[in-house]
Amino acid sequence: MQEIWSFYSAGEADTVNLGRALAQVSVKGDIYALFGTLGMGKSVLSRAFVQYFQGEVDVPSPTFTLLQTYEAPDFDIYHFDLYRLKSPDEIFELGMEEAMYNGVCLIEWPEKMGAYLPKRAITVKITPEGSGRRFAFFAEGAAAERLLSLKDKL
Repeated sequence: MQEIWSFYSAGEADTVNLGRALAQVSVKGDIYALFGTLGMGKSVLSRAFVQYFQGEVDVPSPTFTLLQTYEAPDFDIYHFDLYRLKSPDEIFELGMEEAMYNGVCLIEWPEKMGAYLPKRAITVKITPEGSGRRFAFFAEGAAAERLLSLKDKL
């Protein structure tokens, strides 16, 4: 899968704007695989995504609970943090299969899923760049087209 677009975030406000923009173009069945080391902005992006629909509610990182769910008008949002998984098979205990088809998934530490990460997932690779972060997006088909529509909005 090729990179289709990247976004430079100079700080948290830019990452919040990106998260809100992603929420606006997301549809039921989207899976965002958020790759990046500690402190790269995965939780900030996810929080902004959820708050676009929920308002300024508290959106804790699901580091200890592994999953938080939220309602949006057209789908449920499943925010996974897989950092503490010991085996990829543990995703089935979290109900991830159902979540991937019935809602939008935001998955922090998707590498913990191993081969269970669907090929249709929208990959977001977050890396440090200068004093900010680079968010590189990899997707195909309709998801790629929706993401490309963000270029002119941010």
